[in-house]
Amino acid sequence: MAVTDDRAPATGDATFDSTSPASGELVGTFPVQGPEQVAEAVSRARRAAGWWAGLGFDGRRRRLLAYKALLARRSGELVDLVHRENGKPAADAFVEVLLAVEHLDWVARKAERVLRPRRAASTLVLANHSASVEYQPLGVVGVIGPWNYPVYTPTGAIASALGAGNAVVFKPSELTTAVGRFLADAFAEVVPEQPVLQVVTGDGTTGNALCQAGVDKVSFTGSPATGRKVMAACAERLTPVVLELGGKDAMIVDEDGDVDAAAEQAVWGGMANAGQTCLAIERVYVVDRVYDRFVDRVVELAARVRPGADADADIGPITLPRQLEVIRRQLADAFERGARALVGGPDAVRPPYVDPVVLVDVPEDALVMREETFGPVLPVVRVRDADEAVERANASAYGLGAAVFARRRADHIARALRSGMTSVNSVLTFAGMPSLPFGGVGESGFGRVHGPDGLREFSRSKAITRQRFPLPFAMLSFDRPARLLPAVERAMKLRHARRPRG
Repeated sequence: MAVTDDRAPATGDATFDSTSPASGELVGTFPVQGPEQVAEAVSRARRAAGWWAGLGFDGRRRRLLAYKALLARRSGELVDLVHRENGKPAADAFVEVLLAVEHLDWVARKAERVLRPRRAASTLVLANHSASVEYQPLGVVGVIGPWNYPVYTPTGAIASALGAGNAVVFKPSELTTAVGRFLADAFAEVVPEQPVLQVVTGDGTTGNALCQAGVDKVSFTGSPATGRKVMAACAERLTPVVLELGGKDAMIVDEDGDVDAAAEQAVWGGMANAGQTCLAIERVYVVDRVYDRFVDRVVELAARVRPGADADADIGPITLPRQLEVIRRQLADAFERGARALVGGPDAVRPPYVDPVVLVDVPEDALVMREETFGPVLPVVRVRDADEAVERANASAYGLGAAVFARRRADHIARALRSGMTSVNSVLTFAGMPSLPFGGVGESGFGRVHGPDGLREFSRSKAITRQRFPLPFAMLSFDRPARLLPAVERAMKLRHARRPRG
């Protein structure tokens, strides 16, 4: 059944269709909302934010728990909608919904502990003052979500923002607008009093309008190129941003790693959701001693992965049509530079699907090693040792996630990788941990969602000092006696001037 949204018409009554990437089926028709409509949504959110913040932690906790319970009860409906509008298999859509539910649960239960006021230490000079820090809501947060994980990814930012006491205006991708509308409508069922979570619909012009509508922070997930545009638009109003951008995540397999487990996880991490994951494994560096065994196992497993729209398919279509040309171009460039395909080949791109591809003998300057692929393509590279693997992995401009399969040096390798997140003897597991911060470095963006860092990301820290009792002589005064500073100087030297030992 297609969805028609006529609740917020745009100027000129312009609309757009959301269709299934697999079948072309119409999923929904939505208005293209312009600056005026977006500004009105932000104005409504501004009024709702005061009410939402006024509920306090307990009031918000109960409503967020009711929201996650509703999503859990209606998970079948949501999974079907994600499958139809995004194209991913129902099993992948269910995992996405499950992760979103668990992140909502964590935020609801932990927000007060993370954000409640806390005491801070005083100093010798201000010994008569107490100090404290509290975390106040920002007000209204704009969230611009992606199409590849239309439930899990925006819910991470939305949950953090709501848990911190903010109202949210959410602009979903035009490719998965029906999913975004579902999320907002479900929230309105459990919080009918005020428009705390609203959706605005449209393309990049709608996102730009949200950036310039006077929100207090914008959280964006997408490509580095679009992230730069978002940041530039927000800069006009000095609106701070959280940017979760692309990735070129590397896996390292050391000589004492579990080769079978690494191969299985490499294939899943690189090809699940047809490789359309910012955290997909897009480069694998394998130490020479175990390289041949690893490649043989990867080839065996990848050859079984089947794209399609039926219930038994392992991966779905490429959701964004223009990405097909990106994948085709990267493969052609790799083959021109001497790469060999052990699974798939030059004809792997079969719109709207891409067959799994495993590449070897790929030079480091090939496009498939430097640019985000967003397809089921797995380059495997032989290296001398783990140190060389780290050096090559860190040479990328991206720095989102990474994976390490090793025993003796696992932690050392994980810490040496330039990435916001690293999993050891698994892939992507950090994304499923609600207690961990999620975000990257370099071209992969900055700022964090999820966990305590995510809650504080959408809060304003407020420092407060309080004089507990007056001193005989005020240090911070023009009326201080002349003898006070020499006395304070002697006290400072007694406390701080001694050379450290060792």
